[in-house]
Amino acid sequence: MLQSAEKGGFRHQVGDNFALIKVGTRESSGSLFLAENILRHKVGPPRHVHRDQDEFFYVLEGKFVFEIGNQNFTLGAGDSALGPRRIPHVWAFAGEGGTGRLLVSLAPAGKIEAFFREIGSANGRPLRDPAFWSDHGMELLGPPLAGDLTRA
Repeated sequence: MLQSAEKGGFRHQVGDNFALIKVGTRESSGSLFLAENILRHKVGPPRHVHRDQDEFFYVLEGKFVFEIGNQNFTLGAGDSALGPRRIPHVWAFAGEGGTGRLLVSLAPAGKIEAFFREIGSANGRPLRDPAFWSDHGMELLGPPLAGDLTRA
């Protein structure tokens, strides 16, 4: 079981936003990764695809827009979505003020914990480096969602 000085998991800072790892690869023998993303700005990851993991999203707080495959939609607190492996996806916090909180799980865990740990480190590789994504079982496909995030 994860232990830390901060309640709720190990914290990994990414700019003004951060992730709390709730279930790590060691605790699940690599079968599951679960993190709570806490976002203060309209932001999300670049468009990408996971080669071997299914990614599940559950909104705890705020409004998020998603594109999974050819589907576009908005989720609020209590809503969820599945990003199946090998299906391109992108998402972003789209709330007006406040904080967005999103649980993200990947199964199996693959190298996603190492990915989060590296982007949260002072010496991490650039997030826009396609080789960095590939080294962690993903393919970088394009930029994050931009413009009017309320359109979905």
